[in-house]
Amino acid sequence: MATPGSTGVVVGVNRTAAGLAAVRLGAREAVARGCALRIVHAFTWPETAPPGQNPEGQDYGTARHAAARMVEHAVTVARRATPAPRVRGLVVDGPPARVLLQQSRAAQLLVLGEDDLARVPHLTECSVLLQTVSRARCPVVVARGVRPPTGPLLAGVDGSAASLAALRHAAAEARRRHLPVEVAHVVERPDPAARARARGLLDAAVAAVPELPAHRVLLLTGDPVAELVRASRHARMVIVGPRGADGSPLLGPVAHELLRRCVSPTLFVHGGIANEHTTAGTVPSAGVPAS
Repeated sequence: MATPGSTGVVVGVNRTAAGLAAVRLGAREAVARGCALRIVHAFTWPETAPPGQNPEGQDYGTARHAAARMVEHAVTVARRATPAPRVRGLVVDGPPARVLLQQSRAAQLLVLGEDDLARVPHLTECSVLLQTVSRARCPVVVARGVRPPTGPLLAGVDGSAASLAALRHAAAEARRRHLPVEVAHVVERPDPAARARARGLLDAAVAAVPELPAHRVLLLTGDPVAELVRASRHARMVIVGPRGADGSPLLGPVAHELLRRCVSPTLFVHGGIANEHTTAGTVPSAGVPAS
């Protein structure tokens, strides 16, 4: 049976520039963690196609071969992005959300591109990106077009258990990368009582994570989404919990908007800290190596 972290970093890839941005980020993350990189493409044969043929005129074998070649190209991109990552490509049969969620069961980290965000103005519940970020068993990071070369990690806290888990994860990432952390909370009303409560929330969050390295506390005023998006412009990575204090079933409203609008790579933390080391194991899947 697969164990958490046994497959290292997993990247979901497709035929888009956003998918290749995820590959490059995934390669960097795998090197930073000292673990293997697995590049996965979910191959779905169109159910509405005539027997043996898809709407574009390709037969199954040709389409499957094209998918394998695409994954091979992604593996090459990963190897060019970082010095000698241990990387493997895999084509897995099944709907993308199901395949990615299955892969997340044994991964340290799942990396996705922002494809859905480029195609539609609003993410619906059937969005692959939204489903995966919301339901994955491991932390999920969404790659953006450009990753700032410098900057701190930005952790958003709101007093929820999920945000505290995100802060612990940020502390682990900061120690791994030798980076400072900005711990941010947004208060919507500027009155002294609200700010005092917010200051207490920040102090309690920091006190609950004594392993937090060099850090700076940010007490921001205004709309939570707008303020965190603005702060993300100067962050190397934004780290948040997927569900806030309201206990939303998918993403909380703030996390949902950060998924859509953040400028920097955005990491959504599920549960505790991602595994620091890889262990032996396999992921149960119908995957076929791309090469």
